[in-house]
Amino acid sequence: MDSLQQLGLAMGTAWTSGINLYATVAALGIAQASGLVQLPPGLEVLGNPAVITVAVVMYLVEFFADKVPYADSGWDAVHTFIRVPAGALLAARALGPTNPALEVVAALAGGSVALAAHGTKASARLAINASPEPFSNWAASVAEDFVAFLGVWAAFQHPYVMLALVTAFLGLSIYLVPKILRGLRSGFRKLFGADRAGAAGAPPVSAHP
Repeated sequence: MDSLQQLGLAMGTAWTSGINLYATVAALGIAQASGLVQLPPGLEVLGNPAVITVAVVMYLVEFFADKVPYADSGWDAVHTFIRVPAGALLAARALGPTNPALEVVAALAGGSVALAAHGTKASARLAINASPEPFSNWAASVAEDFVAFLGVWAAFQHPYVMLALVTAFLGLSIYLVPKILRGLRSGFRKLFGADRAGAAGAPPVSAHP
C-alpha cells in the first residue's frame, strides 16, 4: 500500500469502528484469516481465531441489543469509552511500521473520526427512539451494520474514495455538531423525563393489605 492507501484504510476503519466496532474487527479478522486481504503488520493480530471469536460473539450481542429502543442508547453510551479508543488504535496500527510521531497523529485523527461517527449514530438513535413503533429502530440498526461492512470493503477496494468520504463526513459533522448536541440533550430529557413521569404517576403502595 502507498501512503494514501494506508491513510484511507486507517480513517475508514476508524469511521466504521465508531458505527459498529465489533463488525469492523470481525470483518477485518475474517478477511485476514481467509486470505482475502493482507492487513498491515500492526493489524495482523485481528486474524487470530481468538480475536475473531470474541468479535463475532460481541457483534451478535450488539445485533440484538441494538434492536431494542432505548437499550440501544444505553449500549451506545457505554461504548463511547470503547469505540473511540479502539478507532484510534486501529487507525494508528493501520499505518504499519512508521514514525512514532505519525502514529500519534494517526491515533488522534482516528479517535476524532470514530468520535464523530459514534456521536452521529448515538444522537440519531435517540431521535429515532422518540418514535413509538420499533420498525424505524430496526431499519436503522440493519443499515448501520450494512454501512460498517461496506465501509471495511471500501477501505480496501477504494481507499481514495473512502478517504474522500470520511473527509466530507468530518466537514459535515463539524457543521452538525451544535444540532447533534441539542438532539442529545433533547433525547436525554425525554428519556429521563418519561422515567420521572412514570414514577410520579405510579400508584402509592399501601402499608396495609
